[in-house]
Order: sequence, then C-alpha cells, then structure tokens
Amino acid sequence: MASAVVGVLDVGGLVALLDLLRGDGWTVIGPTVQDGVIAQAEIQSLDELPRGVGDEQDGAHYRLRDRDDAALFGYVVGPQSWKSVLFPAHELLRRVRPGTEPSPDAEGDPERRRLALFGVRSCDLHAIAVHDRVLTDRAHVDPHYSARREQTLIVAVSCSEPAGTCFCSSMGTGPDPEEGFDLALTELLDDRGQRFVVRTGTARGTALWERLPGLPANETDLAGAAVVVDTAVSRMGRQLDTEGIRELLYANPDHPQWEDVASRCLACSNCTLVCPTCFCTSVEDRTDLADGSSERWRVWDSCFTSEFSHLHGGSVRPTTRARYRQWATHKLASWWDQFGSSGCVGCGRCIAWCPATIDITAEVAAIRATSAPSLVASGTPGEGSDAYHR
Repeated sequence: MASAVVGVLDVGGLVALLDLLRGDGWTVIGPTVQDGVIAQAEIQSLDELPRGVGDEQDGAHYRLRDRDDAALFGYVVGPQSWKSVLFPAHELLRRVRPGTEPSPDAEGDPERRRLALFGVRSCDLHAIAVHDRVLTDRAHVDPHYSARREQTLIVAVSCSEPAGTCFCSSMGTGPDPEEGFDLALTELLDDRGQRFVVRTGTARGTALWERLPGLPANETDLAGAAVVVDTAVSRMGRQLDTEGIRELLYANPDHPQWEDVASRCLACSNCTLVCPTCFCTSVEDRTDLADGSSERWRVWDSCFTSEFSHLHGGSVRPTTRARYRQWATHKLASWWDQFGSSGCVGCGRCIAWCPATIDITAEVAAIRATSAPSLVASGTPGEGSDAYHR
C-alpha cells in the first residue's frame, strides 16, 4: 500500500508507541549513544534515545556533538547499519555433537525474537530492500535472514540534517522514506512544540496508529514536514553524478585513477564492514576438543582481503588496485546487472570510516573528468583486456 499521512504524535504519543510495541511482544531496537557513536541496541524507553545529540561527519571524521534543542533524531547514521541486526557479523549455522544428528542452532536464538527497528533512515531502508532482493527474492533463499525479516516491524524517520558525507539524494534513496516501513516519523521542532508527523506504510502500521493517542495533521504540520525534507536535500554534504555511471566504470578498467587510489588505500576493509549493502561472508568451522562437538559459523568477509578471491592458483585480485576497482565497479555498475539496482545507497559511511579519507564520490568524479566520451558511450573494456584481474 502507498504511504499516507495519518496524523501527529507528541512526545507522550511516542512514548505510547514504544510501550505499545513492547507490550505486543516486539523487541525494540533503536539508536543509543555507546562509546561515542550512535549504535543500535535494545531500548526500553524514550530516555535511551540520543536526545539533543547531533553528529559531524567527513572523510575519516566522526564526532557526536550537543545540539541546542531536544531533538530525538537530530543525528544522521552511525557506523552500524541495520545489517548488523538482520545479517549479523557472526552467525551460528550448525552445531554437531557426538552421537547426535547435525541440526541447525535453535537453542534460545535471540534472532528468533520479533524485532521492531525504531528510527530507520531512508538510505538504510533502501539497503534493507537490497538485501531482501539478494537474500530472499532469488532462487536460493537465505533461511536465517528470511526468518528475521518475516518477524521485523520498521518505524522509519526522515532525515533533517544530513552529514557532510551524505549523498542519498544523488542515489534516489532519501532523505525522506517512501516505502519499506510500517510507520514513518518526521520530527518537527518549532514554536508549536516538539511533535512527529506520522505516515503509515502497511496495514500493520495503520492498525498500530489506530491504537495510539494521535491527532489529525493540519496544514502547518504538513508544511513543516515538507520543509524538513527540502532543507535536508539542499544540505547534502556530497554529490555523485550517476548519469551513465555503469558505462563509465565498465569503459575504464585501466584508468590511472585506480592506481592513484590504490596508493592511498590500506585495504583495511572498513568500507565494506560499515557498508549497509555488502553481504560477502566466509565460513569458519570450530571444534571443541573437550567434548568433540563442532560448530559452523558464518562470518562477514570482505573483497579487500587477499584470501577472499584466493583460488588454487593464488588470489584472483592480488593488488589493492584490483580490489578497490572491483568493489567500486561492483557497487555502482555490475550490481545493476546482478540485482537490478545500485549497490550504493549514499549513506556516506565508507567515506567517514575510511582512515585514508578515500571518497568514492571523488574517485568516480576524477574518472569521469578524464575519460573520453566515446569510451563511456561504448560501456565495454577493450577487447582482450585483463585489467579486472590486475
């Protein structure tokens, strides 16, 4: 169903929403301040939200700051995306004990809980949609991810102040949530007080709203919500020209910019670990010598490690140049061929958390500025090129 504005909640109404979710058996996961960053964790009350907290983000720079108001959603995104909840970094796949049949782990698995994701930004909604396509909408479904998604409710929030690293408006993924949520909130702070314009996106969201102490939204509320979104669009910290970007990257596997970025890249994998859409994994087998039991775990991996593309004859991408090019080209170009969308949602995390201050928007712009138009139009590497493996 299409989203629709249904009304306004004051702060007391937002408290009622949290209480209602918890009373219905949902485990509410929301933003909190932990170790100097915004992190996702289970919350019990509104007091655990980052009230009056903003953030500063730029290349290799992330700092929380105090705001001069009581905004509950006055920050952008922290290093954790919701991937850490729905597709965790370490996941037990199977446990085997001597004398028993192998079986999936089901012993009090906390991921079997009904999860209400509270405060999801539009870029992350699009990232969740990417994982839905990759992990549930193809021939081979990931059963662990699918089980969590089937038990997930989402309360989204419009961004009011993008960070210096944000470029979601370039990617068409924000800053205003359009779909993929049950309820969406736009926080207003003006002379009429603090309140939240509410939209519903599903029948479940509508049913929740009908149980809340909300008021009808008036023209002032609707105009205020529109100003929040328009202001956020005008204050994006970065931009990425996506016109013909797939063809641009396909046509330039030998561009000198790849060597330039490789000279700065540490191949630390930070960009892939904070990226909300990366889904590369490896498998670890662990054996307990004391009782003979064994476990198989799925763990996050990264295309920036030499072992990731290691085959019997060695690594397919032995250089940092090849690995960065693979990551950027996959994210912005070949992802379209595989999954029908971009693999980038413009959240800017890869820029903020890169210790070498590498900026994917700047790297692509440099390639575009020095590429021959005829090559971009053709969209294919030169015949016989082995550049993708160097």
